[in-house]
Amino acid sequence: MPRTDIASHRGGAFLWPENSMLAFRQALALPAEQLELDVHLSADGEVVVMHDPTLDRTTDARGPVRARTLAELSRVRVKGTGGEPPPSLAEAVALTRAAGRILRLEVKADAEGRPYPGIVPACLAVLDAAGMRGRTVAMSFQPLTMAEFAAAGGLRRRVLLLEAKPWRGMGLPGAVALARSCNAEEIGLPVGELEAEAVTRFRAAGLAVGAWGANDEATIRHGLALGLDAIATDDPPLALRLRG
Repeated sequence: MPRTDIASHRGGAFLWPENSMLAFRQALALPAEQLELDVHLSADGEVVVMHDPTLDRTTDARGPVRARTLAELSRVRVKGTGGEPPPSLAEAVALTRAAGRILRLEVKADAEGRPYPGIVPACLAVLDAAGMRGRTVAMSFQPLTMAEFAAAGGLRRRVLLLEAKPWRGMGLPGAVALARSCNAEEIGLPVGELEAEAVTRFRAAGLAVGAWGANDEATIRHGLALGLDAIATDDPPLALRLRG
């Protein structure tokens, strides 16, 4: 069984302020293979690292990420970092490249769930400037975004993410059909939604399988026992220890 890659989810959100340069520096000092982060677009079309479409939860500011330029966002402070602004994708990519790791890039939609026009070429431009397209796993819950990445080509892997309720509603045949329709190469699910039969059937359909939410000993062990291609964890040191 091939070894499961460990991805530091949002840089290791249990241990450091999520999606911050502080978290990325700490996570990249560990031997985890992948660094996972989320991106939105700024008002001037720059790619910014942030999980939510708004600044409210994780920074000292309020309102949509999309409402501010990159220069304006540089004056925002991420809570718990001692005054660091939200990273640009370019800054996070430079750190990941210097550490020799794989970037696990989740492209988010806006607050209404619509893909940001132009976000895929904007991400690719940043990746290409650093020579990182081939070392990036692109992920999205949006099939349209995944199809756009597939048309561009050159990425390490393309992952269609599914939340638990849609997955339960469509079942495995529906998930495979949706992945094929947007040319995804991997399915990503909450780790608790996966069991051995589903992993076997996804693989038989030619799809890799990853998971997120592997955040404690039980869920990490579950993901490792399934032999998943990658697990994203908020506690990468624990996952590394359990993988051994």
